[in-house]
Amino acid sequence: MNLPNKLTMFRLILVPFFVAVLLAPALPHHYLIAAILFAVASYTDHLDGMLARKNNQITDFGKFMDPLADKVLVISALVCFVELHLANVWMVLLIIAREFMVTSIRLVAADKGQVIAANNWGKAKTVSQIIAILVVLFLQYWLELAVAGVSLPVTVNEPLASLLGQLLILIATALAVISGLIYLKQNWQIVKTAG
Repeated sequence: MNLPNKLTMFRLILVPFFVAVLLAPALPHHYLIAAILFAVASYTDHLDGMLARKNNQITDFGKFMDPLADKVLVISALVCFVELHLANVWMVLLIIAREFMVTSIRLVAADKGQVIAANNWGKAKTVSQIIAILVVLFLQYWLELAVAGVSLPVTVNEPLASLLGQLLILIATALAVISGLIYLKQNWQIVKTAG
């Protein structure tokens, strides 16, 4: 297994640790630790692709596992956010539905010997999701510090943190829906001939 594929697998292995930490409020600094784990996992997504292209180490395993690891990481975070009342379930369901649709189209295309590359809208969707998740985690950590009586240079109250988090997740949801519709339109011929 080459280094890019090992990084992809590392990202997948980090997911249960990220979820366990995020859902463990008794663990001191759990939001900060979860944010660090998520940031590291997200960075491996950038790193594995860059290394695979640079060193000509693109493999079928990587083509399959890299997007799967990305989806598992982001969807795990968003489902945890629903559990923690940090995200609305309808937003998360739209994002998950988009991922199922795109993955289904890619599988049909792969069966026909076609590879569908990600477009700029899909990349913007991914970046918006990563930013939204990290900002929500850091805001929650900031709130925890304030509740614990730590003197902070800037105060953030819960309604403001919630509003900002919901706004960022809403933007990520909108980009997911838009990129999904564009993806569907661009690949409609594949969908039409699938049946």
